[in-house]
Amino acid sequence: MSAALKALLQRVSEAGVSVDGESVAEIAAGLLILLCVEAGDDEDAAEFLARKTAALRIFDDEAGRMNRSVTEFGGHALVVSQFTLAADTRRGNRPSYSGAVPPEAARVLCERYCESLAGHGVPLQRGVFGARMAVRLVNDGPVTIWLDSRNR
Repeated sequence: MSAALKALLQRVSEAGVSVDGESVAEIAAGLLILLCVEAGDDEDAAEFLARKTAALRIFDDEAGRMNRSVTEFGGHALVVSQFTLAADTRRGNRPSYSGAVPPEAARVLCERYCESLAGHGVPLQRGVFGARMAVRLVNDGPVTIWLDSRNR
């Protein structure tokens, strides 16, 4: 099955995830990445998106300009799977999530994305795939970037 990945990147000064009131992941400065797997593109989408995430220059340099990647900045990443990014709101008031791939296929590509991101030198933590999570963050900037593997 081919797939496309979407990622909503938020530059954060801190972020964390808890499940059932227990902290499962925390990072200091870096990226909170909300990740969604949708049907539709080629299978190297996870690698492409991880490479793009690692290289994206959205952290300040010495002059205060956004000119450094997360690795150059020395930041971490917190990756949280979020199928609701596949929401289709064109009809009615109840979103359709039919564009999201089934959970097991999504889990595999989310893991592939995380492994690839780590392979590009980004230390990371993960949320719990499929769990109802409480995500907290302090958005730095604010800087929020939308990436889609179909936009190459």
